[in-house]
Amino acid sequence: MPDNRKRDLCKYRMDAAEETFEVAEECLKGAHYKDAINRSYYAVFYAVKAVLALEEKDFKRHKDVIAYFNQTYVAAGIFPKSLGRKLARLQQKREKSDYDDFYIASKDEAEEQLEYTKELFEAIKKYLAGFGILQPGA
Repeated sequence: MPDNRKRDLCKYRMDAAEETFEVAEECLKGAHYKDAINRSYYAVFYAVKAVLALEEKDFKRHKDVIAYFNQTYVAAGIFPKSLGRKLARLQQKREKSDYDDFYIASKDEAEEQLEYTKELFEAIKKYLAGFGILQPGA
């Protein structure tokens, strides 16, 4: 069972993830597709960091956070490999939408990213519920 400090940081990061996901949904509704892609990725990134908070792991670079999560949680079978692939796809799309000058995001891409985010959230919330941090189905 994680100590209170770890639990508090985990919960704080999940709250940030939830809020960021709400912004992603608002961006999609407002036809701000690049922003929806960006916010979808960050929502999942914060949720992944919530998981890492339970073992006091943190990294400065995004790629290190994702690599550690995939190595420690996906490769170990704690989370399905399909979610690891979706996480990689979220990261790739976010990088393209943020850094490619002439990238035009479509509604379909933004919707797909939000769907991936929902799937990852569901799995992470279920995992965290096992530690009593979140209520099942919360």
